[in-house]
Amino acid sequence: MHIRVSEHLSAARWVLVGAAALLAACSQEPQPYDVAEVSLAQISTDLAEGRITSKSLTQAYMDRIQTFDDALQSVIAIAPDALEQAAAADARRENGETRGPLDGVPILIKDNIDLAGMPNTAGSLALAENIPANDAPMIARLKNAGAVILGKTNLSEWANFRSSNSSSGWSAVGGLARNPYNTDYSACGSSSGSGVAAAVSFAAATIGTETDGSVTCPASVNGLVGLKPTVGLVSRTGIIPIAASQDTAGPMARTVTDAAMLLNGMAGNDAEDPATHEANAHLTDYTRGLNAEALNGVRLAVWVPSRDYDEQTVAAFDAALEVLSGQGAELIEFVYEPSDDESNYEMLVLLTEFKDGIKAYLSNAPQAVQPRSLADLIAFNASEPRELEHFGQELFEAAQETGGLADPEYVKARADLKRLAGPEGIDRLLAANNAVAIVTPTTGPAWPITLGDGDSYGASATQLPATSGYPHLTVPMGLAGGLPVGLSFIGPAWSESLLLSLGYAYEQAANARVPPPALSKSE
Repeated sequence: MHIRVSEHLSAARWVLVGAAALLAACSQEPQPYDVAEVSLAQISTDLAEGRITSKSLTQAYMDRIQTFDDALQSVIAIAPDALEQAAAADARRENGETRGPLDGVPILIKDNIDLAGMPNTAGSLALAENIPANDAPMIARLKNAGAVILGKTNLSEWANFRSSNSSSGWSAVGGLARNPYNTDYSACGSSSGSGVAAAVSFAAATIGTETDGSVTCPASVNGLVGLKPTVGLVSRTGIIPIAASQDTAGPMARTVTDAAMLLNGMAGNDAEDPATHEANAHLTDYTRGLNAEALNGVRLAVWVPSRDYDEQTVAAFDAALEVLSGQGAELIEFVYEPSDDESNYEMLVLLTEFKDGIKAYLSNAPQAVQPRSLADLIAFNASEPRELEHFGQELFEAAQETGGLADPEYVKARADLKRLAGPEGIDRLLAANNAVAIVTPTTGPAWPITLGDGDSYGASATQLPATSGYPHLTVPMGLAGGLPVGLSFIGPAWSESLLLSLGYAYEQAANARVPPPALSKSE
C-alpha cells in the first residue's frame, strides 16, 4: 500500500505497518465503484442503501492513492487499521446499528492532528517518534460518528510557521505537495495535502487546520469548499499549535453539503480546550440549514477587490456577484484595508503564542520525542541538513525571543488585534452596511512553485476573519487562467450555519466548480 513516510521514520514498526497495509490492500478484490468526484453525501447514501461496503470503498481510495499520489505527494501515510475501521462500520450496518451519515465514510486528516498509533509530525523530522496513545478529541468525535480515518495528509511544515521564506506544501516528512490543476503550481498551505487530496478524490473529504488562511487558501486554489469555523467551535486539543487565539480545524470538501456533514461530526465542547466552552450552545445540524433560496432578500456587503487581484480573478468575482444578485441578494459595496498595525500585532501574537503552545504540546508528547521546547526544535533543525535544505527557521528564532503571555506588549497587541478585526472590523462593517455577511474573492489563483524562494502570495481575504476568530467559508467560483479561485463568505462569530446556507445557495446557482484534469498513472 502507498505509504510515503520518509526514511527518517525508521522505527521497525513502520516497516511492519507498511507491510501489513500492503497485504491488506492486496487481499481485497477490486470493486466496480469509481470514487472520482463522488460526493460524501452520495457515498453516505450508497453505503446506507447497500450499493457499496465501507471496506470496498476504503480499498478503492487506497488503490487510488497508490496509483496517483506519487506525482502529487498529498498523502503522508495510510492508517494501518483503515480496513479494520471500515469492516467494523460494515458490521454495524449489517446489525442495524449505524451511527449516522458519516458511518463508514473515509476521511483524511492533516498530519498535525493526533491520531492514536500514528506519528503526528507537523511535517518535521523532529517529531518522527511523536506517536500519541490517544486520538485528538475532534478525531474521537469523528470515530464515534463512524467515520473511517483513512490516513494523514502532507502539509506545509510546521503549518508554514518556521520561516517567512517557506514554500507552501513542502515538508521534510512528506515532500512537496503539488496543485492537481497544474503540478508546477502551488497547492497553497498549510493544509496543502488536505486540499490536493480532497480535490482529486483520495477521500470523501478531508480536514485541515487554519491560523490565517491555511484552510481557505488551499481550498480556494484547489477548487474546494473550505470552512474556517469560529475559534472554539471545534476542539484544538491534540493539534500541534501555532496560536491559541486563532487556531482551528475545519472541513475541506468538494461541495458545501459535504463540508456541512463533516462539520457536524467535528464540532462540540472539549473540557480540555477552554475556547470551546460555548460550542455546544451554538451547535446545530449544519446540513438541515442549507437552503437553495437563502440568498433571496438578504443584504451582502461586497468587499471590493484591490488592484492586487489579476483581471481573470476580478472577472470571476464579477460573474459571482451577478449570480448572487440574480438569486435575489442585495449587494452593497465597501472598501476596506487592514492597517499595517494589524499585521504587526498579528505577528507578535502568533510568535508569542507559538512559543507557549508548542512547549505545552511537547511536554505531553511521548517520551521518545526528544525535543521538549522550542529551543530544542531550533537546535534539532540546525543539526539536521534535510530540515534547512530549502529555507531557514527565522520565525522559530523570533518566537524564542518573545517575552511570554504576560508580556504587556503581547497582551496589548492581542487585545487591539481582536478589537480591530472583530468589533471594529467585521462587526462594524456588517452593521454599517446592514448586511448579514461579507463577500469577496478568497485569494488569487495559485502561483508557480519556487521551492527555496518562498511563496508569491497576492491579495487575500483571510486575515480579518482569522484575527477576529470569526468564521470564513470559501466556495469555488470558477477558474482564472485555468486555475481555481474561490468566493469568500465572512460573517460574525458563530454564523457557520448562515454562511454555509449562503454558500450552498450560490453553489447551486453558479455550479462553478471545475474538477481537476483527469489523473494519469505516475510512472
